[in-house]
Amino acid sequence: MKPRAAYLLALALAWGSVHAQQLHLRVLHTSDLHMNLLGWDYYQDRPTEEFGLDRTATLIKAARAEKPNTLLFDNGDLLQGSPLGDFVAKVKPLQPGAVHPAFKVLNALKVDAATLGNHEFNFGLPFLRQALAGAAFPVVSSNVVVDDGGPAEKAKPAFPTHVLLERRFVDDTGAPHTLKIGVIGLVPPQILQWDRQHLQGRVKVLDMVASARALVPRLKAEGADVVVVLAHTGFSRTPPAPMAENVVGALAEVPGLNAILFGHAHGEFPGSAFAGYPKVDIAKGTINGVPAAMPGAWGSHLGVVDLVLKKEGSGWQVSDARAEIRPIRDRATRKALVAPDPMVAALVQAEHDGTVLHMRAEVARTTAPIHSYFAQVADDPSVQIVSQAQLAYARKALAGTPLEKLPLLSASAPFKTGGRGGTGYYTDIPAGPIALRNVADLYIYPNTVKVVKLSGTQVREWLEFAAGAFNRIDPAGPKEQNLLNPAFPSFNFDTIDGVSYRIDVTQPARYERSGQLVAPQARRIVDLRYQGRPVDDQAEFLVVTNNYRASGGGSFPALDGSTIVLDAPDENREALTQYLQAARTVDPAADGNWRILPVPGVSLRFASGAGGIAHLARTPQVRLVQDRGDGSALFELQPGP
Repeated sequence: MKPRAAYLLALALAWGSVHAQQLHLRVLHTSDLHMNLLGWDYYQDRPTEEFGLDRTATLIKAARAEKPNTLLFDNGDLLQGSPLGDFVAKVKPLQPGAVHPAFKVLNALKVDAATLGNHEFNFGLPFLRQALAGAAFPVVSSNVVVDDGGPAEKAKPAFPTHVLLERRFVDDTGAPHTLKIGVIGLVPPQILQWDRQHLQGRVKVLDMVASARALVPRLKAEGADVVVVLAHTGFSRTPPAPMAENVVGALAEVPGLNAILFGHAHGEFPGSAFAGYPKVDIAKGTINGVPAAMPGAWGSHLGVVDLVLKKEGSGWQVSDARAEIRPIRDRATRKALVAPDPMVAALVQAEHDGTVLHMRAEVARTTAPIHSYFAQVADDPSVQIVSQAQLAYARKALAGTPLEKLPLLSASAPFKTGGRGGTGYYTDIPAGPIALRNVADLYIYPNTVKVVKLSGTQVREWLEFAAGAFNRIDPAGPKEQNLLNPAFPSFNFDTIDGVSYRIDVTQPARYERSGQLVAPQARRIVDLRYQGRPVDDQAEFLVVTNNYRASGGGSFPALDGSTIVLDAPDENREALTQYLQAARTVDPAADGNWRILPVPGVSLRFASGAGGIAHLARTPQVRLVQDRGDGSALFELQPGP
C-alpha cells in the first residue's frame, strides 16, 4: 500500500473510532405533579386540558421515540396536592400491600428513579413509607437522616441517599456500551418546620448543597459516568445561606454534576423569567454551564435534558448539553398540544371515580357566590369564611381552659389566585349547594389547626410581613401603577379577623420574603384596632392559624413553633366542613375589617381571572379596566371611604 493511501486509511479508521465513541443521552423528568394524574379539575368537577400527567405521558413517549438512549425521573411533590391524593391518604386509605395510584402510573411509565419533595411528608412518615413500598424504582433522598439524638452529620440516612444505575446504551454508530448514572435527591430543610408534627424527633435534614458536595465525589469514585441531581428546590438570584430553601444556583457550582433536574417553585426553566439570573444561558438551558430544567407543575411540562457524551480513556465526559421544557398546552391559543395517554386513566380509574363521588357530597348551601378573584386586594368572603370556621373550632377547643378568656383572632390567606396555577386557578362557587369539592377548593392544603399566643406587637408584625404582598406605590409616579407584587405568593398574604386595620402601600415593605427586617421605619399597617380601640403592644392575643404558619412556614416574624398553645390534630379543612355542616346555610359576606388606603391621583391596578367580571356587580370597590381575552383581565381598585 502506498504511504498516502495508508495514511488516509489510518485517518479514516481513527475518525471512525472517535466517532464511534460519541453517545447521545436524553434525560426526561417530571416534577411537582401533586397527584394531578389525570386532566380533571376535582374542584370544578370537570375535565381540563391545562394539566395532568396523562398528557405528559404522551410527551414522554414522543421524547423517547426521538432518541435511543433515555432516562426518566420524577422530582417529588408527587403524593399530595389534589383531592385524589387526599382520598388515597385519608378517605379510603391505601390498603396493606396495595400500590399507590401515583406509583401505578410511574411504574408503568418505567421511571428510572425519583426523589421526595417537601409535600411527600404531609401525611406522615408511616403513610409515606407505605406508599414508597409500591415503587418499582429507587427513590432517593440524600439529606434526610434519622433523628437519633446525636449530630445530624453522623446520623443514619432515613432513605437511600443515592443510586448508581447501570444502563445499556448505544453510541452514534449503534455499538452498545454500559454506562453508570449516579443519582442523588435533595429536599429543603424547611420540611422540619412545615411538617413539624410529623417529623419532630423522627428525622433531621442536612444542608442541600453540602450534601451534594459530599455525595458527588463518592458517586464518581463508585464509577459514575454521569451524575444527575434531582433537586426539589428553586432558583434564587442571590447566593444562598446555609440550610436555604432555594439553592439551584449553588448546586450548579458543585463539581461533577452533569444535570440538574429541579422544581419546588413551580417555575419554568429554561424560560424568559430567568433571563436575568446569574450564569444562566436561556438558549441552551444551562446554569454555570450545567444543563438544568424545571417543568412547571401538575404535569404542565416535561423536562428534557440532552447530553452528548464522548469516550475519554476508560470513561465518558459530557462534551455538550442543552435543556428545554415541552408544554402539554399552548397558552397563546389555549389549546392542547397533545392528547392524553389512555393508559393513565385505565390504571387509576377506580381511585378517580371514588374521589369524584366523594367530592360531590353536599355539606351546606350558600345564598351567594363565593370566589377568590379579588381576595388579594379586598376583604373577601372566601377567606373570611375560613377564618370564621377556625374561630368556631378554636372556641370549642379552648373552652374551659385558662386561655379561653384571651382575645381570639383568626388568620387566613387566599390560596387560589391565578399566578403559577394559570388564569383559571381561582375559587368560584356559585350560589346553591356547597359540596366537599367546594370545601377543598376553599382550603386546598391538608394543614392542621394551630393556635399561637402573641403580643400586640407580634400581631402587628405578622400583618406587616403579609403586607409585602403589595408593590410600593409612588404618589408622585405614574397615574396607573401595579398594586400586586408578583414575587409574593398569595398563600402568605394572611389577613387577620378580629382586628381592624388599613394598609398604606405608599410605604416600603417592612420585611423581605426571607423574614429579614429591611425598612425599620416603615409602617404599612395603620390604625390597628381591637374592639374599636388601638391595639396595645403589650396585650396578649390568641391567633388561630395552621401548622405551616405556626411552625415557621413563610418566615413570618415571631412564628417558629415556640408560640403554639393549641396543637390540634384536625385539619383546617375539617374545621371548615364542621362549620358549614353546623350552619347548613351561609350568607357569605366580608365584614370589611381591613382595606387598602387609596393613593390620590394614582390608579391601583391588578390582574385577575376574567371570571371575576361576572362578580363586579357585587364588588363595587373593583372596576374592570380591560378583558385581555386570554382568560385574564385587568382591574382597578376603587377609592373607598
